[in-house]
Amino acid sequence: MIKGIGVDIIEVSRIQEAIEKYTDKFLNRIYTQKEQDYCNEFKDKKYVHYAARFAVKEAFSKAIGTGITQGFKFHNIATHNKENGEPIILLSDYFLEKYSNFKFHVTISHTDQNAIAVVIMEELN
Repeated sequence: MIKGIGVDIIEVSRIQEAIEKYTDKFLNRIYTQKEQDYCNEFKDKKYVHYAARFAVKEAFSKAIGTGITQGFKFHNIATHNKENGEPIILLSDYFLEKYSNFKFHVTISHTDQNAIAVVIMEELN
């Protein structure tokens, strides 16, 4: 049964500006090291991938109904990719414990200017 849905769209330039202004402080607060390694593989397109992963975190926060201001910890959710490129959400710590009886479906799309993510929260029986 679907318990929540979240969507987020973000301008790539906003994430690029934050990374350029706050550098590692921003990166380490928002992204896991594995997410950073993945995004940095894309060199001149890395900001698109950072924006897409940020959109996933925002969409996830909406799907669970908290938003990012109510005790949300960015590091407790990470976006990884299966070998075929399909994005998946991995939870850790508090989120893993609290949402272990849910499956999260995610889809991401982006252009050079925008990234969008949709997260669906499904309760497992």
